[in-house]
Amino acid sequence: MTTFQLLMLGASAYFAFEIYKHIQTLQEPEKKKIDLNKVNSDKTAEAFSPFSPESLVEKADSAYELKEYDKALAFLTEADAKEKNNPDILFKIAYILQQKGEDIEAIKNYKKALEIDNNNEFIHNAMASIYRKNGEFTSAKIHIKASLEIDNTNPITFYNYGNLLVDMESFEEAINMYKKAIELNPNFIEAKEELKALQKRL
Repeated sequence: MTTFQLLMLGASAYFAFEIYKHIQTLQEPEKKKIDLNKVNSDKTAEAFSPFSPESLVEKADSAYELKEYDKALAFLTEADAKEKNNPDILFKIAYILQQKGEDIEAIKNYKKALEIDNNNEFIHNAMASIYRKNGEFTSAKIHIKASLEIDNTNPITFYNYGNLLVDMESFEEAINMYKKAIELNPNFIEAKEELKALQKRL
């Protein structure tokens, strides 16, 4: 999953993913709009366009960089129709839906991706983000812990876990998470700020 990199957005946010960081300069995506409601699994690849799934993903990346989320989603939906069960494509579809505030549909696609690639910390993190946002702390904790079981060396995951624990009012445990994040990354300014603020509250 080298195309997916965690992006720290600050102490007020849980976390997000910079999944479109290394985008090549591409030509402007075609102006033709794709009606997502007409996309279904029984259509053949030729029913959409001659573009390959890889090309469609690149076009989606380009559209995402321009914050044209609907266009990016259309390209990814077509790519998914041409290449079923690709967890990277499903992840990106879910991620854009999440940015659009369509949490239910985002979770559905994250779950599909997770069924294919259960050993993916980024999918677990993304699901934890939505669950935390909606106050479903138990589900968020399950997924953030699953992410740590996969990789317990990512300071951002510990930072995000700390934020979740603050919401759950498990302050001492949150302090430990922030300290672990700082231990892994001594230059983690956001974690230091949250730790300092939390210690002042107690």
